[in-house]
Amino acid sequence: MFKKLPGDEARNLVSTTPDTAVVFRPAVMQTPAIVTIVIWLSRLLAGLVRLVVRHPVAMAVPVGLGVIWTLYGWRLALVMAGFLPSAGLSWLLLDRASFLRLVGWPLLAFARWFWVYRRHWQPVMVVSGLGRQIRGRDYLPRLVRVECDGWADRVSVKMLNGQAVTDWADRIEHLAHGFGAPSCRVAIARAGRLVLTFPRRDPLAEPLPALPVPEVASVGPVEIGRCEDGSPLRLKVHGTHVLIAGATGAGKGSYLWSTIRGLLPAMRAGLVQVWALDPKRMELSFGRALFGARYGADPKECADLLDEAVSVMQKRADRFAGLQRSHTPTVADPFVLVLVDEVAFLTAYQPDKQLRQRITAALATLTTQGRAVGVGVMAALQDPRKEVMNIRNLFPDKIALRLDESEQVDMVLGDGARDRGALADHISPVPELGAGVGYVRLETSPDPVRVRAAYVADADIRAMVAEFAGVGR
Repeated sequence: MFKKLPGDEARNLVSTTPDTAVVFRPAVMQTPAIVTIVIWLSRLLAGLVRLVVRHPVAMAVPVGLGVIWTLYGWRLALVMAGFLPSAGLSWLLLDRASFLRLVGWPLLAFARWFWVYRRHWQPVMVVSGLGRQIRGRDYLPRLVRVECDGWADRVSVKMLNGQAVTDWADRIEHLAHGFGAPSCRVAIARAGRLVLTFPRRDPLAEPLPALPVPEVASVGPVEIGRCEDGSPLRLKVHGTHVLIAGATGAGKGSYLWSTIRGLLPAMRAGLVQVWALDPKRMELSFGRALFGARYGADPKECADLLDEAVSVMQKRADRFAGLQRSHTPTVADPFVLVLVDEVAFLTAYQPDKQLRQRITAALATLTTQGRAVGVGVMAALQDPRKEVMNIRNLFPDKIALRLDESEQVDMVLGDGARDRGALADHISPVPELGAGVGYVRLETSPDPVRVRAAYVADADIRAMVAEFAGVGR
C-alpha cells in the first residue's frame, strides 16, 4: 500500500511486484483552485469568529472605530479614539475592580495571547517535545484560551490525541522558560484539556503580619494567611488532621501559632481545647499559659497527654455510637486539637523504645479514629521520610514548606505533586522571602496551592497570653 505524499512527489514513484510483471502507478488528482480558495476562506472566517468570541473587548475597539470612520468620517473617529482613554481612566478611578474585570484583564489577555503565547507556541512545543513534525507537517497541541488576573496567566490547552498529563508535567520547566515565566503549573480542566498557570509576579514575596484575632468564636476553617491568588488561606482543622513538613527555618511555627490565634475566641467560649506537645521546648512553650495543664514537653508527659486524648476519643465514640456520625463542638464535647511540634523527636528519635512505641500507637489511633468524634491532630516535622514518620499517609491534609530535596515533595504531598507545580524544594531559604511559604494539598483537591502563613511575632504571642491566659483550663 502507498502512503500519501505531499505535492507531485507521487508522480515519480513506480512500484512493481517481485517479478516486475505488473506496474502500479499512483493516481494523482488535481484539486481545483476554487476548492482551495473556499477552504482557505472558511478557515479564515472561523479564525475571525474564534478571535471575536475569545477576545471581544480587544476586537470591539478597532471594529467600533472602523464603523464610525466609515459612517461618520475620520474626524468623529479621531474624537472617539481620544475620548476612550479618558473614559477608561475615569472608570478605573471610580471602580477599579469592575474595570479590570471587564476591560483591563481581557485586554491584557489578548496582548499576552498575541505577543507571548501565540508568537512562541510552535517553537516551544516542538523543542520541548510536546509537538511533532511528521513529513514536514507540524502536529501541535491547540492553544485554546488565555485568561489573566492580577498575578498570573492561565492558558487553556487541548492536548494531542494520545498525550497524557505526565507528558506536560515532566516539561514544566521547559514551558516556564519558553514563555518567560518564573514557573508553570499544570491542572486538569477536563478530559483532553489542561490549564497551564504562568505567574507574572509573586504576590507572596513579602512577609504577612499576624492576622487580627477573630471577634466571633468559630471552630473553623481558620484564616491563617493568604493564597497566591490573593484569597484568604482558611485552614480546616475540625474534622481532619494536618501534617506540616519543612526544613529548619521554613516557618512551621507560623502555621501553628496562626491556627492557635484563630481559635482563641472558641477556646474562651469552651468550644475548643488545644493540647500542646512541645518536645523542643522552644516554640509552644512561649505561650504555655494558653494551654494550662494540657501542655507537655518531656517525652513521658507527651505520651501521657496522647494517651489521655485517646481515652477522650474512645469515650466519645462509645457515647456517639448509633446516635451520630459526625461531631458538633459544644461546651460538653469541645473540639480537641492536639498540636505536636517536631513529631519526629517523639516517634523516630526517641531513644526509649517502649515510650516510642507507645507514642506512635497513640498517634496512629488518633489519626485513624479521631476526626469523626472531634479529636484532630496537627503535627510538624522536618524530615518526611517513611522511616521517620511512618504514619504520614494518615493525615488527609498536608502542607509542604521549604524542603531540601525534590523527592521529599512527593513524600509529603503525594505522588505527582511536584510535577503539578509544587516546587517546595525551590522556596528561598532567606526568611524574609521564604519563611511561611508552602504548598497545601487538601483531601478534597489533588492540585497543590501555593500559600503563605502570617508571621506571629513574639510581641503578638505576649499580647495573646496577656488577653487569653487561662482559656485552656
